[in-house]
Amino acid sequence: MTSIDLTALREAVSLRDWDAASDTRLRLDGLVKPLGSLGRLEQLAAWLSGVQGASPPRPLDDVRVVVFAGDHGIARSGVSAYPPEVTAAMVRTFLAGAAGVNALATLHGAKVRVLDLGVDADTDDLPAAVTEHKVRRGSGSIDVEDALTDDEVERAFVSGQRIADEEVDSGADLLIAGDMGIGNTTVAAALVAVLLDLQPLDVVGTGTGIDDDAWARKVGALRDAAYRGRAVREDPLAVLRTVGSADTAAMTGFLVQAAVRRTPVLLDGVVSCACALVGRRLVDSASHWWLAGHRSTEPAQHRVLDVLGLEPLVDLGMRLGEGTGALTALPILRAAQAMCADMGLLADLLPPDPMAGLPADAT
Repeated sequence: MTSIDLTALREAVSLRDWDAASDTRLRLDGLVKPLGSLGRLEQLAAWLSGVQGASPPRPLDDVRVVVFAGDHGIARSGVSAYPPEVTAAMVRTFLAGAAGVNALATLHGAKVRVLDLGVDADTDDLPAAVTEHKVRRGSGSIDVEDALTDDEVERAFVSGQRIADEEVDSGADLLIAGDMGIGNTTVAAALVAVLLDLQPLDVVGTGTGIDDDAWARKVGALRDAAYRGRAVREDPLAVLRTVGSADTAAMTGFLVQAAVRRTPVLLDGVVSCACALVGRRLVDSASHWWLAGHRSTEPAQHRVLDVLGLEPLVDLGMRLGEGTGALTALPILRAAQAMCADMGLLADLLPPDPMAGLPADAT
């Protein structure tokens, strides 16, 4: 049992501001351009107005990437091209500013925060701000055991909510949920398979670039995990406990709380999309606050995008994770905002009608 009040959560999430979005669509029609000539940028500008409650939409000046790091027992089964020890090493790489997400964040003026939710290593030497939300060292191997206990899944979910609150309270106007953890694409695929009642072959991908033997092991692990998870598929928190992990449970809480706080989220790859699927099962209207940054190479992500009705901004064959796909898409969202807010209005450029205001018989 969990003490998380899902009824209160559902009541706390509101829909986007439809009036602001409508005002922006009218503004777009009046800009110095042919109607509809900005294509999808016009849809994005209207979406941004809806989540901001402002027309024209405001600039995205304070973008935050939160990387949720954790290890997964299933990684010990050889489902990844890299050993589990890479997770802890990558956490230190993020802190050193040398990871892919750091490079893109610097380019786009975004901030990166990395958090150890379940890294299976001694991270006591890391700053307290990195480890303060740690739930456990590594999650259970989901093919043979639950990933978490009831208490752990609740602690992780609530930690994710608190992390979202911290980012919003300190000024974030757009959030990106990044991921780091060897084996996390297997966990994400298991979540999607269970919640959408799919077979392993419907959701399995190559993750970090596995060979045929590792792919076969991954299919077997997903088969066993999905079998275990189907018994609780109607309870999203129980699904996280059974076939999720500390980092995915926290990310799910983060996504839901962002919606509570009326703060837009640019989703990344398969892990954040799997968490979004869980989040929507918990709070259906939360998905109004999420946008898909990119289409990854993972089949499980494609399934979620279809179910959530999200069209990614870019499709570049990326599969790095960390939030890199969303950051790559960020300039497109910023372009939509700038075009809508900074272009001139056609009415201001046309000469006044010389016949306006004259009596009818003057003509």
